Amino acid sequence: MIGPYVNGAALVIGSVAGVLIGPRLSVNIRQQMPMAFGCASMGLGVVMIVKVKFLAPVVLALVLGTLFGEIIQLEGLIQKAAGRARTWVEKIVPAKGTISQEEFLDKYVALLVLFSMSGTGIYGSMSEGMTGDPTLLIVKSILDFFTAPIFASTMGFSVALLVVPQFAIQALLYLGATLIMPLATPDMLADFSACGGLVMLATGIRICGIKQLPVASMIPALLLAMPLSWVWTAFVV
Repeated sequence: MIGPYVNGAALVIGSVAGVLIGPRLSVNIRQQMPMAFGCASMGLGVVMIVKVKFLAPVVLALVLGTLFGEIIQLEGLIQKAAGRARTWVEKIVPAKGTISQEEFLDKYVALLVLFSMSGTGIYGSMSEGMTGDPTLLIVKSILDFFTAPIFASTMGFSVALLVVPQFAIQALLYLGATLIMPLATPDMLADFSACGGLVMLATGIRICGIKQLPVASMIPALLLAMPLSWVWTAFVV
């Protein structure tokens, strides 16, 4: 298992670098670069969405997953954890940024999805688990290495803590790939990709500040996408 370690190291090193060089970055760079990353997230989302095979189960997964996420108040739980993480980190290393708590929590939720649950990370982990090739995760590592410093320059070392859910998810997918992939048909993977693309699109919109979409509440949709795609194929089509 190479990819998850490389990706985790890129996130941590990039975050630390961002905190250290943050004061030297112009306000314009710190404000405008997240917009570029948001646009990239939206672009990746669109590319993933167009792979859809059956739109109905994808939409159903998104609706049911988001409903479940709202019922259990998933975003609120993540925000509480993020707030505690920020408090804990700033007791050790006081933050130099001026970002408000509300803005911090909004961005932290979006970054959780961007770093831990992007299509590249999910497929890269599963691909390495099946083939031993870490190429996709190494490509993601390069992107994360340049993304993390921009956000860490205003959000502090708390961004580096995202390595915990990132590594946990990638490691589980890597280890479970031999169980998941044989059961997944190309149509199921295509619909899973489309569902992930919708979440990535919502993440990009949120990062750009266009609309505060409930990206955290959408996360359970990823667990429903492939089962619903299978049901649709087996009993409807």
